[in-house]
Amino acid sequence: MRSLLLVVASFFVTILGWGLYVPMLRWGQVEMSTSGIPARWRPFVCVGLAYFLIGVIVPIVLLKLRGERGHWTTSGVIFSLLGGALGALGALGIILAINFGGNPIYVAPLVFGSAPVVNAFLTIFLAGKMREIGPVFLAGLVMVVLGAVTVLMFAPHKKAEPSAPTTAVAAEANSAPSATAGGAPARQPGNAASRFVLQLLSIAMGAVCWGAYGPTLHKGQAGMMHSRLRPLLCVGLAYFAIAVIVPNLLLLGPVSEASRYTWNGSMWSLLAGAAGAIGALGIIMAFNFGGKPVYVMPLVFGGAPVVATLTSMISQNLVGLIGPMFLAGLILVIAGAAMVLVFAPKGHAPTPAAAAAATAAPAPSTPKEAAAKNGAGI
Repeated sequence: MRSLLLVVASFFVTILGWGLYVPMLRWGQVEMSTSGIPARWRPFVCVGLAYFLIGVIVPIVLLKLRGERGHWTTSGVIFSLLGGALGALGALGIILAINFGGNPIYVAPLVFGSAPVVNAFLTIFLAGKMREIGPVFLAGLVMVVLGAVTVLMFAPHKKAEPSAPTTAVAAEANSAPSATAGGAPARQPGNAASRFVLQLLSIAMGAVCWGAYGPTLHKGQAGMMHSRLRPLLCVGLAYFAIAVIVPNLLLLGPVSEASRYTWNGSMWSLLAGAAGAIGALGIIMAFNFGGKPVYVMPLVFGGAPVVATLTSMISQNLVGLIGPMFLAGLILVIAGAAMVLVFAPKGHAPTPAAAAAATAAPAPSTPKEAAAKNGAGI
């Protein structure tokens, strides 16, 4: 009974951490904006710094102090760096979706609902089991698609306020950014249809990158003889290059944006990056206490978007505007993602020798490794 309670507490940590990731990231984007439009690059830098601390500094210290089994290999480094790049680009997809006017109320469930689908298809393809896809798995895919369309069509939103001069909007954003963080996104320039298409493309970017992250990083880990810290170090380096160096270069160039580092914005963005790692740590704890991926991962991918959506609705005072169709779409996305995870074609039963070897292997001890081995991670 005690172990079951520990398993439940552990994956609730992940649900809470990953559920708060997208809302906190949006709060950081809004707090750093000087124009009323959520910032892109400075919040991305803060997320990259959080991952640099967790994925580079910590592994270097641990490798120096106690070492680890495994060794560096070319293929292992390449796949681990690619996995880290996918993770960083997935975070950028979320940032861009919000920057183009997307709201965590529907951005989070769409990304978390679609990422398991990408993950399952990629894993099935790499295992050569495409012909073993069953009708329940396909039904889950259909549910995710229908639910995503419903969530987009019936997402609650406040009525548009009368337009004001651009200078007034900018002044309001500079004087009270925290008020904007909890309310509706500022009016953005450009065609509404084109912004909606850019939102969808950004959401797809986040889902595809985060869905491919786990299998790719797992290949990197296997290439380094199942080392734990070395792949994590590569992930942190990839995050630092993509989320810290590149945005700072862009900010110095012609694509500089109307944003500035603020205490609140930096803290929210750093907390968002840390929430991803804490969520992965929760999965490690759940597996170490005896939890199984067959139910831990569906619960995580089902619970995280609920936390994200409710948090965003409460912060934006939209709870009273929730309609039955939006709730139905949210349920379809979550249930469909769970079905895809549970009914994806599984590998054949291992031989007794392989099973014994797997049992004797030490449990993972780093957030990124556990997330990679079980096809999840942010």
